[in-house]
Amino acid sequence: MRLVLAILAEQRGEWRHGYDLMKAAGLLSGTLYPLLMRMTDNGLVEAEWREPAQQGRPPRHVYRLTAAGFALAIELTRESAPLSGKEMLA
Repeated sequence: MRLVLAILAEQRGEWRHGYDLMKAAGLLSGTLYPLLMRMTDNGLVEAEWREPAQQGRPPRHVYRLTAAGFALAIELTRESAPLSGKEMLA
């Protein structure tokens, strides 16, 4: 989840296709889409259907972070910041 939050936070406010997220995260669809559904259910990500750019193609879901999702992404980034030598000894 941290990786997907970080990827979405890089372009906050931008809608991203699941396929683009799969490539950026290096995740398989069977991992990514259930994760996106849970994140949507928990209010971290919003999703909507988009009509295709080419006629005859099916509609696709697009995803972006909510304010709560962005706040969590920032919090997790701070938590995963490298520790200084002093903190590592504690």
